[in-house]
Parts: sequence; structure tokens; C-alpha cells
Amino acid sequence: MNPNRIDNYLALLGVPRPPSPDPETLAELQWRHLLTVPFENLDIHMGRPLSLDEDALLAKILDRRRGGLCYELCGAFAVLLRELGYRVTLSSAYTYDGSGCVGIPFDHLALRVDLEHPWLVDVGFGRFTHRPIRLDLRTDQVDPGGVFRIVDGEHGEVDVLHDGKRAYRLEPRPRVSGDFVTGCWWHQTAPTSRFTHSPVCSLALPDGRITISDRTLIRTTGTDRHEERLVDDAALLAAYREYFGITLDRVPGRPTNASIPVDAP
Repeated sequence: MNPNRIDNYLALLGVPRPPSPDPETLAELQWRHLLTVPFENLDIHMGRPLSLDEDALLAKILDRRRGGLCYELCGAFAVLLRELGYRVTLSSAYTYDGSGCVGIPFDHLALRVDLEHPWLVDVGFGRFTHRPIRLDLRTDQVDPGGVFRIVDGEHGEVDVLHDGKRAYRLEPRPRVSGDFVTGCWWHQTAPTSRFTHSPVCSLALPDGRITISDRTLIRTTGTDRHEERLVDDAALLAAYREYFGITLDRVPGRPTNASIPVDAP
């Protein structure tokens, strides 16, 4: 990465360049990322294919001031962490749905960061850990985002539990960004993908979360939840600008599968 890009990324997050990689800085970087770079699928609903190319990921976040799916968010964050001296491994995960079933292969991209201990780092799973959790512990780990536990599976994988419920199954094999191309393409095009149903944009707040789901603005603080229907296009576009810093030239609409090239991303 160009040194200026590192400085731009850190400036976006509001974090000074760290003198050395350590767990405390890693935790601060993750939390600042969650507060600054939204989880969103807007390009899918504007007919724009996603790219896992490193330059494209950085351009989307740093130049276009956008967010993305897990592949984009964790992919870009991995580039930054490596440039700062962290030892980062891309990891594939199957996500669990409400019925307990697991998703497709390469359903989710998460990061393993090895320091004195191995850490699970994830800036692309919505409401999840605020800070890294240890992958080598099998006891409850209390985080501002909830209580997490790592549970061993039968074939070397581990399940990550969030408040007692399985969030995803993490595979042990190290991966490269190209491994996730098929999963990323599937989530852009499949009728059963949760990301093709409607636009969503969500960002952590110091005391909660703010989300636009389709045309509903949702603010959560603790157990309090407030919903506001954004009745017209102007209100929706203004909300994207005000709450997420995202400027769009039109309202995201549901594209047909044909609007995403078959060789994407």
C-alpha cells in the first residue's frame, strides 16, 4: 500500500499511526472501523458489481467514502493491518441463520491476527464484537457487544457463539482473497441471498447502532429502538448523507440478477 493510503486510512478512522503492533492498538483500530465504515450492500441494489481487488477495496472506502460487505470490509482492514505490521490470516466462515442452519461455503470473511495470542478480528458482521476476542480461549469472553465463546467443532473448525447463540463456524485453513470470489458473487446475485432482498446500511454508535433497512431508519440504544419511515427519495438520500456520510446519485433499487456480470466481482 502507498504510505499515503495508510495515513489516509488511519485519518479516516481517527487513529494515529501506531509505533508497533499490539493488542491494545488492534482493539482500538477495530472499534474505530466499526464506528466509521458502514456495513452496506447498496452497490448490489444499484447494479454495480463488487470487487475484491485491493486497490478497488481501498478506493471504495477511502475515496468514495463507502462501506461494503464482509468481503470488502475485512479485506480492506486486512490490508491496513498488514501494512502496520500485524500478522493477518484470512478465514472463511459459514454463518448460522435463525433456524440453526449454516450458510454457503465462503459465506463470510473474518480475520485471524496472531500476536502473543491468536485473535478473531471482524469488522464485517454487523452487530458483533466491538473488539477482538481470543481464539485460544474456551471460556466466556465479555465484550461491549455481548458475551462470546469459542467452541471446538469435529473437524478442526470452531463455532463462535454470541450471547449463547451460534453466529458462525470458522474454518482453520488459511485463505487468500481469491477464494471468496464465488461467495461474493453468489451474495450479489442469488435470490436466496439475504443481500439481494433489500438495501441495508448500518453503523455502530458509541451507545448503540443506526441502520437504514430499505426505507426505514432504525436507531437502537441499549434496549430502546426507534423506527422512522423515510417516505420519499429526498429524505432517504439525505439520511444516507447525514448518518453515514454516503452521497448517492439515486436511490438504490432492486436490480435484476442480469444487472450483475456473470464474472463478477
